[in-house]
Amino acid sequence: MELTIKNVTKTYADKTAVNNVSLTITPGVFGLLGANGAGKTTLMRIIADIIKPSSGEVLYNGIPIETLDSEYRNIFGHLPQEFGFYPEFRVTDYLEYIAAIKGLTKKDTKQRIEELLVQMSLEEVRNKKIKKLSGGTRRRVGIAQALLNNPEVLILDEPTAGLDPGERIKFRSLLSEFSKKRIVLISTHIVSDIEYIASRNAIMKEGEIIQTGTTDELIGSIDGKVWECVVDNYDLPWLEKKVQIVNLRNEASGSTTVRYLGNCPVAEGSVSVSPRLEDLYMWLFGSREG
Repeated sequence: MELTIKNVTKTYADKTAVNNVSLTITPGVFGLLGANGAGKTTLMRIIADIIKPSSGEVLYNGIPIETLDSEYRNIFGHLPQEFGFYPEFRVTDYLEYIAAIKGLTKKDTKQRIEELLVQMSLEEVRNKKIKKLSGGTRRRVGIAQALLNNPEVLILDEPTAGLDPGERIKFRSLLSEFSKKRIVLISTHIVSDIEYIASRNAIMKEGEIIQTGTTDELIGSIDGKVWECVVDNYDLPWLEKKVQIVNLRNEASGSTTVRYLGNCPVAEGSVSVSPRLEDLYMWLFGSREG
């Protein structure tokens, strides 16, 4: 099982959204990390066969997805950033409708919907209209529809937007289990969505893939560039002008513990600390001064 993105480019009149992207994705969770506007959603829409690339191709098990056509859609699940629904649909009506589009039998539809209502904590809202649900609950409905046909390839674009921390943890556990024999591609700018469950990651910036690898391989590129120090609060504005700060923690003593990025230590008492994926994200996408 292999999804191959081969030299894919998508250009519009005034910009190149995706520029010569090549990736090979195998079973497990694959994270696509990048800031808003990096080109992630355009790439996801190409992989989902919603839009066509200007050049290049997407292949599943060596066959172009255009050739597979309905065979590809039958093994595919997709959660876009904004999923569409008829305003008057109730949750179960909507899931039954999507199941019919995906070709599930009546028996499989009923069983799968009941499973997903439990997994996504939607039992209590099963008969409510989707338009009346909160943003987070609506997002869980969207995740449920993407999982209806037990897809071999699951594409999720910013899947945890609107979910509370507890829902995010539960969702990540679900995906980790689901991905054991399936391809799961998550596009996000939320580092915690993929830091602990992705077997491999790609980082996208300005339409291009600039780094790929496991989390350990990626964060190894900024080893020795992450520092922590404790500063008096009146020194904090000075330090903020000198470095890219990743995190702050107020201390009871009137001081602040600062985690920052830099090629060398700037503040007195700084110690080198192990990098995390959040540090790499800030290194690549944050604005650094000094």
